[in-house]
Amino acid sequence: MSIGRKNWLFAHSDSGGETLSRAMSLVETAKMNGHDPQAWLAEILDRIHNHMTNPLNEPLPWNWTPMN
Repeated sequence: MSIGRKNWLFAHSDSGGETLSRAMSLVETAKMNGHDPQAWLAEILDRIHNHMTNPLNEPLPWNWTPMN
């Protein structure tokens, strides 16, 4: 995948590339489970910030249901 190779150039370091790959994995997993990745991530980060995530596996994309 030449596009992916070019995107990794902007990670600037090995640890930056690892972080970017983790973030992209979360986004793609949310897409695969039929969720809007931005909405999923915003709600999960809000839940984590407010300590409303219990049990820990609840925010995973395949278990997530919007709180609205």
